[in-house]
Amino acid sequence: MQRLSRVDQLVAELPETPPRAPEGDGAEERLGEVTVTHRFVDAPGDGETVRWHYVEGGPSDAPVVVFLHGVPDSWWQWHYAIEALGSDHRCLAIDLKGYGQSEKGTGDFRQEGVAIQLEALLDQLRVERFTLITHDRGTPVGDHLVARMGSRVIRYGRGQQHLWHLHPDLHPQQAVFTSPDAPSTLADARRLVVTAYSLLAEREVKVSDLVRTVQEFSYDGISTAVPRYFNSSSFRQEWIERRTRLIPQWKCPVLLLQGADDPLQPREFYTDPQVLAELPEGSGVHLFDSGHFWPFEAPEEVVTVLRDFLK
Repeated sequence: MQRLSRVDQLVAELPETPPRAPEGDGAEERLGEVTVTHRFVDAPGDGETVRWHYVEGGPSDAPVVVFLHGVPDSWWQWHYAIEALGSDHRCLAIDLKGYGQSEKGTGDFRQEGVAIQLEALLDQLRVERFTLITHDRGTPVGDHLVARMGSRVIRYGRGQQHLWHLHPDLHPQQAVFTSPDAPSTLADARRLVVTAYSLLAEREVKVSDLVRTVQEFSYDGISTAVPRYFNSSSFRQEWIERRTRLIPQWKCPVLLLQGADDPLQPREFYTDPQVLAELPEGSGVHLFDSGHFWPFEAPEEVVTVLRDFLK
């Protein structure tokens, strides 16, 4: 309650965040020593095509790393990782369907449906084999992608989402995002981002990252598109699918990436030996010294862990 009571103050303190002008295809942006390129691609999906926005950095012939973000984020969630890994990896940070500058029209927003469409995108980009790194609500899509694509996924860094254990009190966001008021709640990107980071982060996040996160969540159509994911499934349904259908299909090593102090995802759920025994050989777990949003809370630790994982 103390954190929630500070939201108004933090919203007022956050610098003004006017909407960011959309990038054009081929626009470049500097991230540290790495120059990334904004790309827009129409790939098969929803009976016709789905337009995807992604950011690409690194040598075109280097090993590929695909990043999927969560709520209320975008490709920007991975900019520290791209800055560090882009010198020797081809990094593809994708705006999920419904987020950022990707497609926001009506269509198939089931986790499995979006995974099928992502596979079509990767096929179009001629990505043969890759490492997948996910966070939060990008992870249910990633779970399906890993199950579908078999040996094409070399390793899976599975971030910050329920896995083998689930408790109904630990996913209150389901009620928020399936409420009739969800579009109006999400339309206030500034308040949504500040609220999420205030409640779930344990370490300070740079104001510049919060500002950019708000901007990337402010594009037209996001507030109506994102709830479609939650209205197409439920946390319980995802849990059942993982245990009965998806996990048995995973072939690559899985590294569970969790914030040690996320209030809604207890660390014991992931360090349980039974959980690791259900995963493919070579799997493990890393607990970041952080809350939920470790890509921004602990960027140096994240880079160290990912570099080791990619060896």
